[in-house]
Amino acid sequence: MTRTFLLAALAMLATGTAHAADDCANAQDQTTMDVCASESFKKSDKQLNDLYKQIGTRLKDDADKTKLLVAAQRAWVAFRDAECAFSSSGVAGASAYPMIHSMCLDGLTQTRAKDLQTYLACEEGDLSCPVPSAQ
Repeated sequence: MTRTFLLAALAMLATGTAHAADDCANAQDQTTMDVCASESFKKSDKQLNDLYKQIGTRLKDDADKTKLLVAAQRAWVAFRDAECAFSSSGVAGASAYPMIHSMCLDGLTQTRAKDLQTYLACEEGDLSCPVPSAQ
């Protein structure tokens, strides 16, 4: 009985996930657009955090570079948050604000993730890269 319930719940979850993606592709109302923009940002933020941790792992034996990475990331987060507060201020108080704000956060986060991916793809001997290559 429990196994049947678990399988049914998993099937509903999979259907819900596919339905949610479909809803985002065809969003017709502000609430759905807000939720979709927020979910997209959460996905990008998770990717960014994963990449940041990978860089931290590669820098674990270099305390000075680790401190620089932490400082750079904190400064970047402060910039991202301030920039998105400013860029979405034109719709402050409007129903579109959550979507516009989340879209800004998502776009800047995706750009930062690409930057971190570049650091992780440096070749051995690349003097312009602060992150050692994977060994």
